[in-house]
Amino acid sequence: MQVCHRVGEVVQWRKSNIDPRVQTIGFVPTMGCLHEGHMSLIKASKKENDFTVVSIFVNPSQFAPNEDLDKYPRTLPQDLALLESAGVDMCFAPSAKDIYPQGIPLNVDEQRGPFVTILGVSEQLEGKTRPNFFRGVATVVTKLLNIVSPTTAYFGQKDIQQFIVLKVMTEQLFMNTTIKMMPIVRDEAGLALSSRNRYLCEESVKKASNIHRGLQTAAALLTEKSEVSRQELLTVIEQIWAPFVASGDFKVDYISIADSFALQEKRDVVSRSSDTIISCAVYVQDRRDPSTTVRLIDNVIVSKR
Repeated sequence: MQVCHRVGEVVQWRKSNIDPRVQTIGFVPTMGCLHEGHMSLIKASKKENDFTVVSIFVNPSQFAPNEDLDKYPRTLPQDLALLESAGVDMCFAPSAKDIYPQGIPLNVDEQRGPFVTILGVSEQLEGKTRPNFFRGVATVVTKLLNIVSPTTAYFGQKDIQQFIVLKVMTEQLFMNTTIKMMPIVRDEAGLALSSRNRYLCEESVKKASNIHRGLQTAAALLTEKSEVSRQELLTVIEQIWAPFVASGDFKVDYISIADSFALQEKRDVVSRSSDTIISCAVYVQDRRDPSTTVRLIDNVIVSKR
């Protein structure tokens, strides 16, 4: 596996190895701390492409000054060993200076240079809680796609709003990369795999699996009845989460019942006549260390019949 740290090295690798007329590149952008969710994207890329490239870059522009940029787990040596064993062809692991030559302070007012904003699908849900988050995501993915020039880029369903934002971006900016969403990978209890799960003790991880149980119960209700009131779906979720909210283990940021790929909230009656995304963000307090709170996101898609 080739490991590149500079933009020029990636460009040279492509020139030396790829014939774009007949060969395809699959690309998996990550922030490292790799787990089975990432590996499932890599497996899909390897199956569908001639070459697979993975990037590892903890992107400062998608973190606010009060978020966990400094604490975000960085496990580059272990990640590179995993990628090598998975048969990845090239890993791009740049520094912040390589991606943002002008510098990248966390305070948005101090930032300079080009940034990408996708209006209409980035202000709600995650964007409401984390202003400028999708501005940072869209900017870094644009840079990475320009550097790697992949045929297809792979993203996980867990970050479904991110996928929708990037789909709008690539299609409406006429980028020459197709982006593909792959299913969520979960542990045995149903918790969506995330690099942030490692912040939690085993007891808290078990409790966090109830996040998915709440969403799945609501999805099953909608599947069974075809038409359900929005309030009934919310009540089903809230009832499952109620003991954990009461104990202080959970603090709910949002629950969304939205139109698929438009992210407009469904009001009153929710019908199976169109796809529905039931999603959430929940703060989970660690039982071992009450000063540690981890914000976890999850979703289920109920497809129309």
